[in-house]
Formats: sequence, C-alpha cells, structure tokens
Amino acid sequence: MPRLKGLLVVSDVISDASLRLAAAIEKIVSLKQGRRALALVLISTGSLLLVACAGSDGQKDDADIWSESRLYSEATDKLNDADYAKCGKYFDKLEARFPFGPYSQQAQINAAYCYWKAQEQAQALVAIDRFIKLYQGSPNLDYAYYLKGLITFNDDLGWLGKFTGQDLSERDPKAAKEAFESFKMVVTRFPDSKYAPDSIDRMRYIVNSLAEADVIVARYYYQRGAYLAAANRAQLVIRDYDRAPAVEEALYILIKSYNKLDMPDLSSDAERVFKLNFPDSQMLITGQRVKKEKKWWQFWVKENDGLIK
Repeated sequence: MPRLKGLLVVSDVISDASLRLAAAIEKIVSLKQGRRALALVLISTGSLLLVACAGSDGQKDDADIWSESRLYSEATDKLNDADYAKCGKYFDKLEARFPFGPYSQQAQINAAYCYWKAQEQAQALVAIDRFIKLYQGSPNLDYAYYLKGLITFNDDLGWLGKFTGQDLSERDPKAAKEAFESFKMVVTRFPDSKYAPDSIDRMRYIVNSLAEADVIVARYYYQRGAYLAAANRAQLVIRDYDRAPAVEEALYILIKSYNKLDMPDLSSDAERVFKLNFPDSQMLITGQRVKKEKKWWQFWVKENDGLIK
C-alpha cells in the first residue's frame, strides 16, 4: 500500500505540471493569435491608406472611368493645346479601352502623331505600325505611311547640329532608308494622295543625303590611302544615285583613285564621263565641288576641308 500511495502522489504532481504546461501553451497561442490579428489589422489599415493616397491624385484615376466620348474630347483638347505627351497617353487609353468603338482608328493614328510631336519616337512607331497592320482598308492609310516616314525621317538635328552646320548625310543612314521606303509607299500606292508631292521631295532629299554620306566615306578612304576602297565606294554612288549632286565628286574620286592605282585607261574613261556630265565643273581644277562657308565659330574647319589632291 505505501507503494501505491507514492504512485498517487507522483500522479498528482504530473497532473499539476500538465495543467500548468497546458495553460502556458494556451497563453502562448493566445499571444500569437493576438499578434497575428494585430498584424492583419495593420496590413489592412496600410492598404486602405495606400488606396486613399493613390486616389488622391484625381486626374489619373478619373481618366480610367471616363466615357469614350469624354476621353476622346479630353485627348483632342490636349492635342489642340500642344500637350503632346498627355494627348498621346489619352488616345492610347481610348484605343485600349474601346478597341471597337467609333473613335478607335482615329485615336490610334492620333496617338502616333502625338508621340512623334512629343519626340517619343519608339512609342510613335509602335502606334503607327499597329495602325498599318490592322487597318489596311482605311481611307487614312496614305497618311499613315506618310506619318511613318516623318517619324523615321528624324531630320531634327537639335540645337547642336544646327549650331555646327551638321546635315542629314553625316548621320546614321539606317533611319533615312526606312523613311525613304515609307515615302515610296505613299507615292507608289497612293499617287493621287495630297501627301505624295511632299513625299517625293523628301525622297529626293534622302537620296541626295545618302549619296553624300557615301561620298564622305569614299573621300575618307582616299585621304588615308585606301584607293581601291575609295574607288569601289565612288562606283556605288554613281550606280545607285546617278542623279544626285554627289555624283560629281564621286566621279572625281574615281579619277584620282584610278590614277593612284596606276590604271590610266580607267582614269581616262572616268574623266571623259565627268566632263560629259559636268562640263562647267571646276572640280578638276580646284579639287572641291562647292567651297564650304566657314562660320566664325567653326574653328576646326580648314579652308581646304574635303579637298582631294
């Protein structure tokens, strides 16, 4: 019996310890639940504050709920006010929210125009390319190709380019070639379009600029003793841009390059063609097609710049 009594005492001790442990666990769980609930409350409160802050902007959120006609009206007002960045975004939003609405086509082409005027060329090209792909039957397709030509033409040299006298021939010709293809599309597919005459003028200007760029390269090769490369580039100008003013200098470079390569027969043939096409030219005497005007600030331009001896 004494042994049984001892076991009962031990059992009571274990029971008390179990009860205390259970109470402690319950307290810990309660604390964790309380902290979790508090965290949820704080997160919810923070979310509400963020929403309230986002909604305080007003103008941006309002545009998301504007009707189609109001969105078009607001975008047109921004266009008329020359706020091109904002009108591009509004027209983009209009086309995205109402892709089958009555303003969809006009909104997309207007967005391209606004982005172009805002000097955001990449977005303008995305918008106009999407229009051309989706609306091949549009009555505004001639204008779309014309606008794409203007976007890629990129003849704005900026204040530095104007200050230094830089022209299109001294820039990367890739964009000029892409613009040429767009203007060519206007002229070939829509010869009666009101945009065709200006497209022709721009094509002529691009051709002359591309020819001038190749002549600059040919001149560079010649001046550094790469006479064969100079002759090849000059022949390229004569072949691809036969009516460009730069052909005069291309023929002259060809004459001089053949002389340096000890090819007198080819040099004589080139000189004969030169005199036939440019009988009044002084380039065989002066070595220059047109004497460049030196601006007072262009101290780096020498008097004989471009002269081939």
